[in-house]
Amino acid sequence: MITPRRWLPLPLLSILLLIVWLLMARSIAPGQILLGGVLALLIPLATYRFWDAQPHVAKPGLLARFVVRVLIDILVANIQVAWLIINPRQRMRPAFVVYPLMLEERFTITLLASTISLTPGTVSANLRMDGKSLLIHTLDMEDEDALIETIRERYERPLKEIYEC
Repeated sequence: MITPRRWLPLPLLSILLLIVWLLMARSIAPGQILLGGVLALLIPLATYRFWDAQPHVAKPGLLARFVVRVLIDILVANIQVAWLIINPRQRMRPAFVVYPLMLEERFTITLLASTISLTPGTVSANLRMDGKSLLIHTLDMEDEDALIETIRERYERPLKEIYEC
């Protein structure tokens, strides 16, 4: 007997593909639904071997709070960067910081690096080959230790708790 998992290895991807197909076609005609459904089944079947295992979310409530925190931080950082740019008297202090990682999984390290890069004024520039530290560029830095502690408490610890416990 063929299991549903074998025919539908990435169900969320299949649903997303069907929705995107229908949106691109701008139609919910039966032919479009059928064609989109066939593609939504075949594409994941052909590509699932290339995808990493999907991480288990240990605490979905904490994940929701994390997403809200990141969105608020993005908004606040946009305002801070705009103020840095329009205020000619304030001098920017750009710097590179080596951030030591507590995270071990590739997925959570990628999420952390993406979160840092999404926040205006900072960008994760490089993951060291040993996977133990990130090189981060910041637009305006007063205190390196304070920046490291802020990233650790606001982003890294919650990600570790959400995905790596």
